[in-house]
Amino acid sequence: MEDVMLAYSTYSEAGGVGKTTIAANLAVAHARAGLKPLVVPLDPQDGDLSRLFGVDTHRTEPVDNLVRHMIRRPKGDFDDLIHRVEGLDIVPEHNMLSDLAEYLQREKDQAEAMGEAFGIHAQLLRVLREAGVPDKYDVLICDPPATEGPHLYNAIHATRSLVIPIEPSAKGRAAVQGLESLVAGLQDQLNVDVGVLAAIPIGFKDTRDQRTILDEIQYSIPEIIGERASLMEGCWMRQCSAFRYIREFRDRRRDYELETLAQFDRMARYLEQSVGLDAPNPPEPGDLDHGVVSA
Repeated sequence: MEDVMLAYSTYSEAGGVGKTTIAANLAVAHARAGLKPLVVPLDPQDGDLSRLFGVDTHRTEPVDNLVRHMIRRPKGDFDDLIHRVEGLDIVPEHNMLSDLAEYLQREKDQAEAMGEAFGIHAQLLRVLREAGVPDKYDVLICDPPATEGPHLYNAIHATRSLVIPIEPSAKGRAAVQGLESLVAGLQDQLNVDVGVLAAIPIGFKDTRDQRTILDEIQYSIPEIIGERASLMEGCWMRQCSAFRYIREFRDRRRDYELETLAQFDRMARYLEQSVGLDAPNPPEPGDLDHGVVSA
């Protein structure tokens, strides 16, 4: 049987909905179950996934980074870019991502002057394939910025699937409505099929208006996450996942936070099963002592 890799990008048109913390905690949830995840964040802003995991210390230095590989100017092997943290592999973001559009356009112009083709939105996929990522990893998670552009397009071209955090509000409703046209436009522009694996409401307080908004969502909703601002802020303060934060930094364990961890575990199983991927050692959802990996 051919090996299956689960690949998705976390995306929300609305900022501040917990997109990056969801990507981080889903990645750890996959790793806890014995799978090998690779996380490729593509957000040029400082409040990004590399920052959350504390692996962004070289982002301003003239070191090899993902952008250099995407424009065919690597300084070393792709594997040398990877950092290991909390049982997963991550390619740290670099400040060159801020100018990714310009770098890609310059490379495209040079290639075309030489009679070569250079697909601006297919370069991340090329880099990952040349590095053997589909053979080495079980899960690929990309975390692009909310704005449209080459970061988002490369992520979607590489993963072909989306996981969408949603704020259950009028703002979130507008973002979901805009998403359908965005997905259709991306499929036409990139000439690939783009699927939505799941929508994940965050900050749910079970009001009548919020229930109405959730009823309108056409995508699968495996879990609904309540208001967890304190937990998520703690993750950023300590630069770690919610699993590690509660295990190592909470003075007492709160039932509702343990339930949130269980939700991440269940969401990870749901996403794995959507492509027929069987985790070899899935924990009891929320079991903090299962598959503990040092940072």
